[in-house]
Amino acid sequence: MTAPARLSIGLPVYNGEEYLAESFDALLGQTYEDFELVVSDNASTDGTEDICRRYAALDPRIRYLRLPRNIGAAPNHNHVFTECRGELFKWASHDDLYARDLLKRCVEALDERPDIVLAHSGQAVIDGDGRVKVPYEYGLATDSPHPPERFRSLLFEPGGDDFYGVMRADMLRRVKPHDSYHHADRTFVAEITLHGPFHQVPELLYFRRDHPTRAERANPGKRSRCVNLDPRRAGPLHPTPRLLAEYVWGFVAAVKRAPLSPADRRECYRHLASWMTSRARPGAGERVEDRAPVDPDRLTVSVDALVAGREGGRA
Repeated sequence: MTAPARLSIGLPVYNGEEYLAESFDALLGQTYEDFELVVSDNASTDGTEDICRRYAALDPRIRYLRLPRNIGAAPNHNHVFTECRGELFKWASHDDLYARDLLKRCVEALDERPDIVLAHSGQAVIDGDGRVKVPYEYGLATDSPHPPERFRSLLFEPGGDDFYGVMRADMLRRVKPHDSYHHADRTFVAEITLHGPFHQVPELLYFRRDHPTRAERANPGKRSRCVNLDPRRAGPLHPTPRLLAEYVWGFVAAVKRAPLSPADRRECYRHLASWMTSRARPGAGERVEDRAPVDPDRLTVSVDALVAGREGGRA
């Protein structure tokens, strides 16, 4: 019986035909090859299924699963994780791009540092054509050895995309699954960082694509975003105040569940109380995608040179 791949990549997708092939090329062209790529198709109605089956026929590392109905983005993310078998795990998005060495550098960091629970890299926002719009520096203190400091930083500082880092699967199984209230991804990452430090590889290797059909753009309101995360959020039982209250309670519950000393737990609650009082400092809720694009002449990075499948550029 073949041993499972060391790293599992879970790719949940719904109607992703526009960019999915590019994402597959970038992942399958990684210099680190000991992975399985599990795709969970959330009952797509476009050409997603055909693209997935075509790539799965070409590369045995791909395992394609198709759900009979759309269960929402959050349950699909959780579902694809339960289908994975590797000791390491990473979520991938169907519309993002990944430099060839991303997985290699993250796995190396996890091997070198048994204390860290998640590794990611430098990041940039790209447009629909794959051109860099906004490279951004990671300013969070998630590498601190002190859990309350990591938690404080995630509360008050503009965040990165650590949700898409390479994680230790056994740690992820101890964390409450991703929920579907407003900003549930923030409370999810906050709970992860209470289990151990993160490491940021000091290279630009991850490219988050911003485009009009991305979920955050297509669902600008709080309630519509939550319904996209889970259709069960539709209707009068899930008004905006409830979604916001669940968001705050998500932080409280994360601290309560985490493996912390009584002193560290109290310190985390103090940081949370301060955040709730101040509603975070100005700019902390800023979306990187909304920042002014950089002058292309100032950029020294080429996505086409770093990402597999983009040799020669895109028209």
